[in-house]
Amino acid sequence: MDKLQIKEYQILVKNILADSGIILTGDEQQAIEIVDFGLNAIETTGLQLITYVNTKRYCAKDLVLLPNQTCPEHRHPPRKNGEPGKLETFRCRKGIVYLYVEGETTIAPIATPPAEDFQFYTVFHEIVLQAGEQFTIPENTKHWFKAGEEATIISEFSSNSDDESDIFTDPRIKRVQD
Repeated sequence: MDKLQIKEYQILVKNILADSGIILTGDEQQAIEIVDFGLNAIETTGLQLITYVNTKRYCAKDLVLLPNQTCPEHRHPPRKNGEPGKLETFRCRKGIVYLYVEGETTIAPIATPPAEDFQFYTVFHEIVLQAGEQFTIPENTKHWFKAGEEATIISEFSSNSDDESDIFTDPRIKRVQD
């Protein structure tokens, strides 16, 4: 994505958050991450986020998904330094998020991964989060999530975030750009 496209998505995300009463400072607006995972299909596979704090002990972010946008399957394994992987709680603030984690496969799940990438999705235990509901994802648990028909805002509360440690099921994905 070029700088103009990133700026356009940052403005869109700022407006989605503002419409929900979440106001960002000027610096935070500039820090909104627009992630296409190196797949160049942001409308179907991507994630927009703002990190408020990320220390050695904890992290707080807002994740924004565009309508029907999917964040691909991944896990947060133990760190190279021996510390456990990221433990995260998702709290849906706006919209609906379809969260899929390891566990018994849900018969007839509501959401599906992008058809062109289906082979890279392996977990289908469905958890539906409406605004005000939350779920904690244990460390090293495969998971992926998808927005419903409208833009979705998820607040993430977790142990510290270390994107370099994340393992994606799809080998084409690049979360951290070189």
